[in-house]
Amino acid sequence: MRKVKIYITLKEGVLDPQGKAVQNSLHSLEYKNVSEVRVGKYMEVMMEDTNDIEKQVDKMCDQLLANPVIENYTYTIEEVV
Repeated sequence: MRKVKIYITLKEGVLDPQGKAVQNSLHSLEYKNVSEVRVGKYMEVMMEDTNDIEKQVDKMCDQLLANPVIENYTYTIEEVV
């Protein structure tokens, strides 16, 4: 069994209104040293161990989990004991 940790972030240059709202809220709480906030997504997927797990994860991200036009993704694969 493998645990796949997937991190999805907006591409550089894509506006992030949710990140801007979080930044403004932090400023209103007196965290004035926060200069930028970018909001992303994190997912954990449990998968049976196969030889092509990386290929499957890339396909899942490209087809459903991420929008490749505006988002990038990275992932790590861990063995579950």
